[in-house]
Amino acid sequence: MKRVKIACLFLAACCVCIQFAGCRIGDTEIKLETGQLNSHKTVFQINDYKCDISLAKLYLCNYRNLYGQVYGLDLWKEGSTDSLETYVKDVTIQQLSRIVCMDLLAKQQEMKLSDEECRLVKAASEEYFDSLSAEERSYMGIHKKDVEKAYEDYALADKLYGTLTNGINEEVSDDEARVIRVQQIFVADEETANVVKKKLAAGEDFAMLAGSYNSGGEFERNVARGDYPQEVENIAYNLENDTCSEMIETDEGYYFIKCLSKYEEELTEANKEVIRIQREKEQFEDSYEEFISEATFRMNDTLWSEVSLNDTGEIRTDSFFDIFDKYFKSK
Repeated sequence: MKRVKIACLFLAACCVCIQFAGCRIGDTEIKLETGQLNSHKTVFQINDYKCDISLAKLYLCNYRNLYGQVYGLDLWKEGSTDSLETYVKDVTIQQLSRIVCMDLLAKQQEMKLSDEECRLVKAASEEYFDSLSAEERSYMGIHKKDVEKAYEDYALADKLYGTLTNGINEEVSDDEARVIRVQQIFVADEETANVVKKKLAAGEDFAMLAGSYNSGGEFERNVARGDYPQEVENIAYNLENDTCSEMIETDEGYYFIKCLSKYEEELTEANKEVIRIQREKEQFEDSYEEFISEATFRMNDTLWSEVSLNDTGEIRTDSFFDIFDKYFKSK
């Protein structure tokens, strides 16, 4: 069965809930112990697991460079460094918190890395550590054994994810994933909808009317299942190319749909992978949420607030996750 990277799950969770604020991991509420951590090394603690500041900085440096480069632009030079720093630091705590919780759950289930997985961890950690400059090692305060532990944790989380999502139906039909291309006219009130209906019946051009009346965003768009209200989807997905629907009434307003293409092949194939990932995410979250709801979390706000990315211009490392994939992607 094809292995889906746990990074996909982590990034999706961050997009949904990037504001960490010490009370959520992804979409799930967690319990907070009163008081703050007072340590010069531990950035947060979940149950009995203490996350060392060096591990947090390892992730932070990689995310700094992964998120800081867009279309060839260095956002640390072009954008608002304060907001970007806040974003990257939030991502770091989100990701690490999920990995720690997954590792704790894996250990609760007595899951361990195999000898072969341990060998791959060691090889990956040696390659990554050797790639670091003296400045990067100094900033993180990290040693080879720390990198090996980081890869052990990540590999165990990946193994847990694979175990909890094992048995997912990987087959996604063309019809389930089908993406169509349409033009739409959406209006909120019945009076305007009736005007549009009469104009279409009189033979006026659909696109021209959409330009004048559509209030539902872009009038020409690609649509996957679930994008429209069910009553609209049922009709839109049964239209032939270059045909138009009648007026479709929904709770939110009135739709008119013209089908430009009833099957967008490349987009449909891409959507199959999106659906597979979503299936895995849903099954994983079902098994994971109960554990998270019982976890306790303490954050060292003082220590984390002292960490700054403004002085990391020479920190270029961004290969931690790529190196993991290099060794584990064929498993």
